[in-house]
Amino acid sequence: MRYEVRERLFAVGEDYWIEDEHGRKAYLVDGKAMRLRDTFELKGHDGRVLVDIHQKMLALRDTMIIERGDEELARIKRKRWSLLRNHYRVELVDGTELDVSGKILDREFVVEYDGEVLAVISRRFLRLRDTYGIDVIRDDTDPALLIAVAVCVIHLAEKEAGEVD
Repeated sequence: MRYEVRERLFAVGEDYWIEDEHGRKAYLVDGKAMRLRDTFELKGHDGRVLVDIHQKMLALRDTMIIERGDEELARIKRKRWSLLRNHYRVELVDGTELDVSGKILDREFVVEYDGEVLAVISRRFLRLRDTYGIDVIRDDTDPALLIAVAVCVIHLAEKEAGEVD
């Protein structure tokens, strides 16, 4: 399933819709302004909160946490750095680790589990400016979680690059 994101910037306090491949509003990223930490909610088309995303306070490295209800689903932090690619590690609560790598700021990266691609984030096939796609490859994965992972790594990469306060 392909989702399309039209962005200005991933900024806290800014809301934007993610559409499915048929142009229907599927998810709303609701940025929460005026908070002590960076906070987002990923909502379904009906307005129901699917996951909460927030920055972990008092961490040595920037870490984002994804929660569903009051239960933590995942922690995301930078894995390693190179000049050409960014790498982030997603630690799921069950011990599973996902790897996110690519050119995050260019919106050209993948989410993998054990070498298998779960999602591809890319601008390559889209004509509109400031738009990128999130292709969820496997049908048995949670699209809301993979979209939340994309939101987190983009936010962390922009923050590190000084593009987000």
